[in-house]
Amino acid sequence: MSALYPFAPHHIDIAGNRLHYVDEGSGEAVLMLHGNPTWSFFYRDLIRELMGSHRTVALDHMGCGHSDKPDDDNYEYTLASRVSDVGSLVEELDLRDISLVVHDWGGMIGMAWAVQNVRRLSRLVVMNTAAFPLPDRKRIPAALALARTPGLGALLVRGANAFARGAVRTCVTRAPMSKEVAAGYLEPYDSWAHRIAVHRFVQDIPLRAGDRAYSIVRDTADSLDRLAGIPMLICWGMKDFVFGREFLDEWIFRFPAAAVHRFSDCGHYVLEDASKEIIPLVRHFLETHPLHAST
Repeated sequence: MSALYPFAPHHIDIAGNRLHYVDEGSGEAVLMLHGNPTWSFFYRDLIRELMGSHRTVALDHMGCGHSDKPDDDNYEYTLASRVSDVGSLVEELDLRDISLVVHDWGGMIGMAWAVQNVRRLSRLVVMNTAAFPLPDRKRIPAALALARTPGLGALLVRGANAFARGAVRTCVTRAPMSKEVAAGYLEPYDSWAHRIAVHRFVQDIPLRAGDRAYSIVRDTADSLDRLAGIPMLICWGMKDFVFGREFLDEWIFRFPAAAVHRFSDCGHYVLEDASKEIIPLVRHFLETHPLHAST
């Protein structure tokens, strides 16, 4: 594990809970936000590539990775909390001219923060995610619906670890994930108590008006035009059964100037499937786009 993820641990305190993050290198800041059920391990190879020339920061959302895993009495597992946590880390580290890299839930969290903090941003890298309500043509996958089922969902996600275990098998499509890498993804989620965030993320998916996180999603979607002047790179796994082409079409509609790279044989964990292509694309993107001029 240490060979795959050899980074020094760092923490900040948020209401008595420790939020873990990686902070490697120096220079322009690259902030990486993961989704569910991953953690900063998802970005390990990108961190290695960029840390020689950039300050690479990758947090573990509360309850994920090497962050604390508080119960519901000690942390509110909501989208609003996640967005606030990102803001707390950015303020603590005084990050500016940020290149924001997002995947899965990291996109919704990151963009909800970004539309309120445009002055801190310089570039955006988007991978298989959303920052807007479910497209009209898209339905929630059966696996996610099952994981949200009261009672049964907890048994599957927290008891059997079915959500995280299923992801390491089904979210890569180009080649099976190695045992060592799969073990890295699963390492933080080794008990019922330690899988609380995995389940709460699934339960918090905003599908309709009235859902707890829906107003943030709607307000973020309505504010995405604030990011129109920031260079964007989109890398998309076209075999993603969660964030399918309907989501990619929505990103392109909202950001027609974005550089788009489709990977026809790659799944949801597109950075795992296509790291050899995506990592050079990200480096080239950072090198060829000047810092966004704040207004």
